Amino acid sequence: MDADQEEPSRRVVARRLEDALPALLEEEPVLVLNGARTVGKSTLLARIATEADRAVLDLDDLATRDAVAADPALFASGPAPVLVDEFQKVPELLDAVKAELNKDLRPGRFVLTGSTRYTALPRLAQSLTGRVHVVDVWPLSQGELAGTRETFCKQLLDDPAALVGGTQTPETREGYEQRVLAGGFPLAVRRSAAARARWFRDYISLVISRDVLEIRQVRQRDSLPRLLRVLAAQTGQVLNIRKAAEQAHLEPPVAGDYLALLEAVFLVHRLPAWGRTLGSRVAGLPKTHLVDSGLASHLLGLTTKRLTTRQPAVLTEFGHVLETFVVNEVLRQASWLDEPVVTGHFRTHDQVEVDLVMESYDGRVTGIEVKASSRVTQQDLRGLRMLRDKLGDTFTGGVLLNLGDRAYTIDERIHVLPVSALWA
Repeated sequence: MDADQEEPSRRVVARRLEDALPALLEEEPVLVLNGARTVGKSTLLARIATEADRAVLDLDDLATRDAVAADPALFASGPAPVLVDEFQKVPELLDAVKAELNKDLRPGRFVLTGSTRYTALPRLAQSLTGRVHVVDVWPLSQGELAGTRETFCKQLLDDPAALVGGTQTPETREGYEQRVLAGGFPLAVRRSAAARARWFRDYISLVISRDVLEIRQVRQRDSLPRLLRVLAAQTGQVLNIRKAAEQAHLEPPVAGDYLALLEAVFLVHRLPAWGRTLGSRVAGLPKTHLVDSGLASHLLGLTTKRLTTRQPAVLTEFGHVLETFVVNEVLRQASWLDEPVVTGHFRTHDQVEVDLVMESYDGRVTGIEVKASSRVTQQDLRGLRMLRDKLGDTFTGGVLLNLGDRAYTIDERIHVLPVSALWA
């Protein structure tokens, strides 16, 4: 990454979630900031603590953890908001939180952060059903790194055609490659390529040895990093758990179980199939995505040097990681929207597909197709056209994002944009 791209990550980065949190605190009794380690949850919590003049209970600290475990009711009864970092370290605390909420259900009582997916902890999730709002905290977006306020996701739902007339940010293919390889983890994106590789290696080891094993003991612990590498090779593709199991030397049920653990610690996420009501030809399997394109690139051994060879196999890998990069950027923006959206991918059994579909709460639908080239073919538009023709007026429009530098309308309600439109 050149100096101009690297510099924004060296300053304190303003997170878009900061704008949304005050309103949520006025409406929700419990907020859970959920996301991978080191994405900035503790920083967000510290800023809430400063504004509210409250201390943070850091359960990564052993002394604090022991004290809270010894008397969770005492700590849960503190003045609002009670702020707890890595709440899953003391599961009993949520029982005490529930008891407090039974007495007083006012908004803004608790803000909890966790590096284990809330819904992956059944007993914990059940204890606060209907009283907790989970906020996804992702790695840094390209707009956050650049200090710009992205509006792509909102515009795409409201009026995709307006994106064609918007300001475009020129970007070279090499610039795109550097962004994809760097990803968005705050402690990785600012590093040199070699230092970033060391960081990702240590990060994977830490998350698996600490967070995964705190959820459950795993007999074949060495299989988890191997399965993660196999899943990186499937990023941006329809999940094939049998193939993944075979390549990781696991039985399919075990591979499925381990996949759930990797999801629980935010290394992997599944993008569900969308549109089953559109007909029997629509496939129902999810796609697999790594949580960060930098992490996926590291696991695949994608480097600037390999990409300069322009070997077909390497370009194919890059195409899949680019799709993950785009999908994750859009999901970051979707997490900031005031209105809830449903996301998924669309694919028929004869492989007509759209990489990402978004549906608003009032039924508006839009689609995104990603291509790692600057050339657009009629074949590339099949999925977006199918959605348009099947959905009629509820389809607000679709975009094909590619590595070109032009923005234009190519068909009715279908537009071509450079990937940089995501953060322009």
